[in-house]
Amino acid sequence: MQLSLHADYSLRTLIYLGTYEGKVVTTAEISRAYGISKNHLVRVMHTLGEHGHIDVLPGRSGGVRLRRDPKEIRLGQVVREAEPNMRLVECFDMPTNTCPIASVCGLTKHLDAALEAFLRELDKLTLADLLSAEGKKDLARVFVQITGA
Repeated sequence: MQLSLHADYSLRTLIYLGTYEGKVVTTAEISRAYGISKNHLVRVMHTLGEHGHIDVLPGRSGGVRLRRDPKEIRLGQVVREAEPNMRLVECFDMPTNTCPIASVCGLTKHLDAALEAFLRELDKLTLADLLSAEGKKDLARVFVQITGA
């Protein structure tokens, strides 16, 4: 299983914003820090804003910042919101399924259980769990090294 770039970038964006909690940062700044497309980040920002994780501040001096306390942001929920397709195999979506054994296959229920276990594990974690005081310092140091800022 591999998360989409949208989900990956959503988690990375929250980590960046959590590292600089309270500060308004630009999409360009996050883009430089991770070496990812600003255009893709705009869609990520829309998703994160739509689900109440960040504030998007328009205008020349605008940017984004965390809206919620990192302790309230569950990683499993972020993945569910940002991941466009959580089906591991085509038979998870019966209307488009073409597998001839789907109605009698025993694998589907186990894959479904594995997916649920994956999400339950992420549900145990909050953004704050990733951002100890020492962790924030380490992340900030790496971001400065990457961007030169």
